[in-house]
Amino acid sequence: MRRGTNLPRMAGFNQTVILDVVRRADSGLTRAQLARRTGLSAQTVTNATRRLLEQGLVREEGEGSRLGPGRPGTLVHLDARGRYAIGVHLDPATMTFVILDLAGNAVAESHLPVPRPDQPERVVEGIVGAIERLVASAGIDRALLLGIGIASPGPIDVDRGIVLDPPHLPGWDGVPLRDAVQAGTQLPVLLDKDTIAAASAHLWDPGVHRSSEFVFFYLGTGVAMSLVIRDEVVRGASGNAGEAGHFVVDPSGPVCDCGKRGCLGAVLGEGILVQQGRAAGVPLPPAGDVIELDQAFTALCAAADAGDARAVEVLETAGRRLGMGAVVVTDLGDLDTVIVGGPLWSRMERHAMPALEKLVASHRVPSSSHSVAVLGSPLGSQVGAVGAGRLVLSQAFTPRPSDLLLHA
Repeated sequence: MRRGTNLPRMAGFNQTVILDVVRRADSGLTRAQLARRTGLSAQTVTNATRRLLEQGLVREEGEGSRLGPGRPGTLVHLDARGRYAIGVHLDPATMTFVILDLAGNAVAESHLPVPRPDQPERVVEGIVGAIERLVASAGIDRALLLGIGIASPGPIDVDRGIVLDPPHLPGWDGVPLRDAVQAGTQLPVLLDKDTIAAASAHLWDPGVHRSSEFVFFYLGTGVAMSLVIRDEVVRGASGNAGEAGHFVVDPSGPVCDCGKRGCLGAVLGEGILVQQGRAAGVPLPPAGDVIELDQAFTALCAAADAGDARAVEVLETAGRRLGMGAVVVTDLGDLDTVIVGGPLWSRMERHAMPALEKLVASHRVPSSSHSVAVLGSPLGSQVGAVGAGRLVLSQAFTPRPSDLLLHA
């Protein structure tokens, strides 16, 4: 059935279109330039710009180039201090918090160990307290806060804001994380899967890449990936696309819990890398829980940085195995870019990236007409939190044609 256009929403939609164009511009744009880029009339641009100025989302500064007779137009710029969003990444070992300005850049951050990962109530209390402390220390007016984005290990129920029994968070089956944090902070909250949030971070601000077709590999306590097709993250039927832990990349590798050999999760998980390092003779601290395991992995990477050949080999092998998965996915989707990030990757990249790049560069298929770029995320261990915060910004200020539709 055809649906009509909800005309009362048109003004707000045009306003977000203009704001999005201003945000993506390298420098300010005049109203005439905005009209040309958006296809909107001069009067519509003038009205929308006036509202954006009144709301403190843009500012006027400087003059554009003179293209004809008359005075050059005033440049309109994004006012990055006009609004803020909070991003939270819940990893089984560490919680990361960031406050982003309207441009999507971090203006404040903090990191905390997860208090009793097996006790969701304690974790929620820790999240709420950390957010309040970060906002207070940054001196940001709460009236300018758009909301909070939380990136959580999957699976999750996005619509209900519930965490659904993640394998690395025992005791978290059916936890209403979104509503619990919203009640504690009195701010709007959205919940999304960590790997989807991380991939989304690179859509708001492409930064290291210019491709609209890429795969993002997330390496944290677990391993996952997200596909981006035509600048849209593939979410799947339940919003949990990207569970790549049982994607076989080394048939001769270690046995996975699922019974197969060489699954991504079995060869690239934090625990298996620490185990391989210890088996190779690298002196590592004990790893009795997720926090100690994370500390042991940090020690493995530090040993590699110090020149321990045994530790270097473990991380290089991990890079090659990740490359095996990357070439299968890029062939399947005809993708031209691979981006890797996450808490593990930020520590192992120095040694794993060359092996990953070499394997991808050596892989060619007859039907391929392009090379594949391999990039590390510049967001480091913050990628999940930044992505969650940018999802809040995107929800508020990215134009969506669906907003114009009448709903029953």
